[in-house]
Amino acid sequence: MSTDAPVRTADRAPLTEEPLALRPARPARGPAAALRRLIGIREDVLDWVPEERTRYTWYGAIVVNTALLGGGSMALALATFRGELPLAVVILVALVWFWVVLALDGWLVSSTHGIPAKSPLRVLLPRLVLSVLLGLFIAEPLLFQIFDKEIRQEIAVGNERKAAEYRGMLVSCNPSDGKETTARPECGGYQLKVPGSPAMLRGQIKSNAARTKELQTQVDRINKTLNTKMATERRECARNKWIWWNGVADVSETCERARADSSSYRTTSKIKKYEGELSALVEKDHTLAARVDTADDTYQTALQRRIDTKTEQRSADLDDDGILTRAHALGAVAWSDWYAGFVALLLHALLLVVDAMPVLAKLMSGSTTYDRLLTGRFETGRRLHSEDLQIQHACAAMEHEVQRHRINQEATDRMNRLAHHYRLEQAERAGRFRAELDARAARILRGDSR
Repeated sequence: MSTDAPVRTADRAPLTEEPLALRPARPARGPAAALRRLIGIREDVLDWVPEERTRYTWYGAIVVNTALLGGGSMALALATFRGELPLAVVILVALVWFWVVLALDGWLVSSTHGIPAKSPLRVLLPRLVLSVLLGLFIAEPLLFQIFDKEIRQEIAVGNERKAAEYRGMLVSCNPSDGKETTARPECGGYQLKVPGSPAMLRGQIKSNAARTKELQTQVDRINKTLNTKMATERRECARNKWIWWNGVADVSETCERARADSSSYRTTSKIKKYEGELSALVEKDHTLAARVDTADDTYQTALQRRIDTKTEQRSADLDDDGILTRAHALGAVAWSDWYAGFVALLLHALLLVVDAMPVLAKLMSGSTTYDRLLTGRFETGRRLHSEDLQIQHACAAMEHEVQRHRINQEATDRMNRLAHHYRLEQAERAGRFRAELDARAARILRGDSR
């Protein structure tokens, strides 16, 4: 074969195809990467599937939008229900709530990455429930603002109806003639104390007449007894019963006792006091009788004024902007007819779907390549960790074996040294013993008795 032969035929065009993009792709920077970091995306893993960057960027945008919706909802709620709060406080609380919603949704989404395909629903369902509960709290203030006009109208009509019912009970339980209604259990908290009622005046006249009659009977009885005692005094002190002593007239002891008895009874019976009380009761009876003639007109005017005052106070006390009041009014508006209920349910469902979208998006998108790569990295990390633990265990076992061998060697050496020292000591003792024997034997041979 000739070396000048071309590598490819002349009729074939040269290669112009661009090479495939290298994997991993270059790291991304900027706002898109920041949005992905909010939902716990690992850019070093996503660099292997850069095609999914757009998906997770919008995923992060959904989380931010939900947090913005929550912050705006909290600001609307505070401005509506706590209008006395300063604007700075409202903005601060809204920012705090924005951060709370952002943190919760960010955790909910980041905890779904790398879920195995065999159990996504079991893992995502608790997160979806938590997301729906959070959405309910976010959606209610927005619904209050959407139906604000209808809610205010319903509250106004309801308060007018309550005030009218309260006024009706006041009128029913406080008749114009002042008749008592204490026997009616439904009037327990609706009875008014208005002085000068005809029924009250008639009751006072009746009570005053009974007391006057009783006191008159008592005064008549005392006067009768006193008249009897005075008659006895006049009879015993008459001229024909005087006693004459040397031309001087004197009354008898019986006359003196009769006088003392009548005087004492006049004092002890308190006839003057009772007569004064009786006179006052008679005068009061005349005054009450005169007041009864004009009581109907004055009492009705005073009663009407008191009912008006109580009704105005009741109307002022009725809540017209509380959260529970607005919630009841929203329920009344929503269920006033089927179409209003349908619209309320539709808006509620829409807001809930928007608020729960971070987790719903995961359910709808299913497992992605990024999830599979992350799962593989999790598995690799788990295996590496297991292998690292095995290596650490093997190294620790070897180290323990070396330490055990070192200890055994040191024990053997110490035992040998102890045996050597023991033999040396034995040899020294044996040498001293032999030296002592030799010395004694020499003394015996010399005839030394010592």
